[in-house]
Amino acid sequence: MQENPHHLVMGELTDYLTGETLADTHDERFRQKIARHLVQVCGYEKKQIESRKPITVKAGRKTALLKMDFLVRTGEKTGMMIRYAPGSLVTRRLPNLALSRLVYPYQIPVVVTCNGEDAEVIDGVTGKVTGQGLDDIPDRQTLMALSIAASFPPVSQTLHDKASRIAYACEVDGACPCDTDVCTLEADSLSGPA
Repeated sequence: MQENPHHLVMGELTDYLTGETLADTHDERFRQKIARHLVQVCGYEKKQIESRKPITVKAGRKTALLKMDFLVRTGEKTGMMIRYAPGSLVTRRLPNLALSRLVYPYQIPVVVTCNGEDAEVIDGVTGKVTGQGLDDIPDRQTLMALSIAASFPPVSQTLHDKASRIAYACEVDGACPCDTDVCTLEADSLSGPA
């Protein structure tokens, strides 16, 4: 058993989806529980679920790299984003909705925040809560039935930029670097003035 300044590392574990070796932490154990739920309860195939996809968020000249816990594909598009968040789910609504507008040039229609014990399901287009609890996470058939035209609207550049600033403010400023894989850079070439 080893400890770093931010999280207790209890050894290593094997990632349920990829077979990779990961640090065994309490947070990672909950992520693995969510992955098993998606496959064993919701009926998704492992190959439909992308884990730990990195995305870049920007606020003025500052950038950071965040990893999306789970992105679930429905055919050619990703229909659901699931973010693990310890503790209160309500406080993660705004940043997770913002992140759902940054991963692709379209809105991810289903946004789920999950702490491993509870979940909150949000309609990505309206921002309204549509479900509460692990049992309300949409299963494979529900997600496959989403209408491409109605459920995956494009994200404008203005909305993308606002979402990026919200995500940066909520997920990076003051966050634990171990949770966000923060790589903050100051460079004039990254973007214009704040």
